[in-house]
Amino acid sequence: MERSVKSSQSLLGTRLMFLVVAAYGLGFVAFVTTLPQAHEAAVHADGIVALTGGTERLDAATALFERGVGKRLLITGVHSTTTKLALKNLVHGGQRFDCCADLGFQATNTRGNATEAAQWAHEHGYRSLIVVTAAYHMPRSMTEFSAQMPHEKLIPYPVESANIDVHSWWRNPVAFGVLQWEFVKYLGSITLNSLFPPHLQHAQSPHDRHSTSV
Repeated sequence: MERSVKSSQSLLGTRLMFLVVAAYGLGFVAFVTTLPQAHEAAVHADGIVALTGGTERLDAATALFERGVGKRLLITGVHSTTTKLALKNLVHGGQRFDCCADLGFQATNTRGNATEAAQWAHEHGYRSLIVVTAAYHMPRSMTEFSAQMPHEKLIPYPVESANIDVHSWWRNPVAFGVLQWEFVKYLGSITLNSLFPPHLQHAQSPHDRHSTSV
C-alpha cells in the first residue's frame, strides 16, 4: 500500500513537472514570435526615452528627436563617466541634442529606467512618451514603464539589435540564450509588478532628481 502511494505521488510529480516545462516552452515560443517588429512609422509624443544597452537604440532615438519628434529626449541608464559631448558624438546629435537632451545616470536596470523616466516625465509635465529600446527588450520595458506610469500614453518604438537575431533564434545559440534569459526576466517583471505595484512619488525635492538637463 505504501509503495503504491509513493508510486502515485512520483507519477503526479512527473506529470506536474512535464506540465510546467510544457507551459514554459509554449510561453517562450509565444514570447519570441510576438516580439514587436522594428518600424519607421510616424510617431509623436511629448517626450522620447531611450534605454541604454546598444548604440542602435540611441541612434534611433536621436534620429527621431532631431527630426522634431518630442519636446525633449531622455537617455536613461547612462554610465557615470560618460559626458554629454561624448554621447552626442557617438549618436551624431545636432542642435536639438545640445539644448534638449537629458542624461539619466541613476538607473542600473530596466526597473530603474522606468523610475527615472517617470520622474523625468513628471518634472516636465509630459503625458505621452515614446519608449525606444531593442525589440526583444520591449515587452519587459513596457511592463515596467506601464507600472510606473499607468496613466501616461506609452508608445513602443522597437529597434533591431545587430547581435541578436530574433527571426532565426533557434539556429543561433547566443540569440537563444539571450531570449531565454529575457523571457525569464519578463516573467519576473510581470510577477513583481503584480504583487508589488510601484507608486511614483510626485512630491520630490530638487536634490532627488535623477536626470540632468544640460
